[in-house]
Amino acid sequence: MAKATETILEIDLNALEHNYHFLRSRIQPETKFLGVVKAFAYGSDAVKIAKKLEHLGADYLAVAYAQEGVDLRKGGITLPILVLHPQEANFDQILDYHLEPSLYSIKLLKSFLAEAEIQNKVAYPIHLKFNTGLNRLGFNEKDIPEVLDVIKDRKELKVVSMLSHLAATEDLGERVFTEQQIKRFKEIVRLMELNLDYSPMKHILNTSGILNYPEAQFDMVRSGIGLYGFGNEAAVDAELKNVASLKTIIAQIHMLAPNESVGYNRAYKSNTAIVTATLPLGHADGIGRQYGNGKAFVSINNQRAPIIGNVCMDMIMVDVTAMDCKEGDEVIIFGSDPSAEEFASFAGTISYELLTGISQRVKRVILDI
Repeated sequence: MAKATETILEIDLNALEHNYHFLRSRIQPETKFLGVVKAFAYGSDAVKIAKKLEHLGADYLAVAYAQEGVDLRKGGITLPILVLHPQEANFDQILDYHLEPSLYSIKLLKSFLAEAEIQNKVAYPIHLKFNTGLNRLGFNEKDIPEVLDVIKDRKELKVVSMLSHLAATEDLGERVFTEQQIKRFKEIVRLMELNLDYSPMKHILNTSGILNYPEAQFDMVRSGIGLYGFGNEAAVDAELKNVASLKTIIAQIHMLAPNESVGYNRAYKSNTAIVTATLPLGHADGIGRQYGNGKAFVSINNQRAPIIGNVCMDMIMVDVTAMDCKEGDEVIIFGSDPSAEEFASFAGTISYELLTGISQRVKRVILDI
């Protein structure tokens, strides 16, 4: 693993492989596995991640929006791709690139059926999403008769899966609520299948669901954050490997006298003589101003250096007083130490937000042995 010579996001596909096999080991061999690669594969590289998952044997991929699926198709991905939040304006893209929409309202279902009819589609794969308590997207149980009325005896569409989304699988204090969601989903599935002459796939589990509710794995499970190294609890994180590491270098070192300030608005003023290092990345790269002024640290030569002053658009300053470092040395923003989860916690947020916020201007470096 070469040292960074510029700001990079290092993507370790070997770690992804480890995580995939770990999650696979927690489900039955016959259960299908869907890898979530939305938001540039959680801020990494969607095509590279998708190709690796395809190679490893994943059964499905999922994205949030149609354009993400189009980009995967243009990148050579052939796996089925579920679009979790399709919008009417993108139905042409979905059909042109054979993406599979998750339809969640009567309006959307009727509109997609009309487009499929115009294009003379036969048995085009769709997924029906049901709301069991997250209250975000999805048909409600009372919608079932109307859903069936729309799709029954229509040759244009075929329901390949029914799904729902659990709200709190990582919080075992909400076990009763989660079990109620699963029970609701089972009843919805029962009512749907009473009126269909075939049995679509069923799926409801996310990463924490795979780990905490394996009895509800149905026909397929969906994993996003777990693939990238985070299981929403420390014990699971220890079993997973970090996929993304944000690294940079020391661009310049400054010696400051007592009472000198650092950065915009003189947000940091030294009480004593200090040494600072300037790093070439900032809030335009996804490290927001909330990490400044001593809230977070970075790692330089296995030593922790606190961020001081306000984070700038393209630069961050850290305190390296009494540290053994020089210009050009590698700096770890997150990866091994601190982890993305720990770094995110400095600003009161979660790894998901930190990872998906890394700017596309940061160079991606792929590791795959």
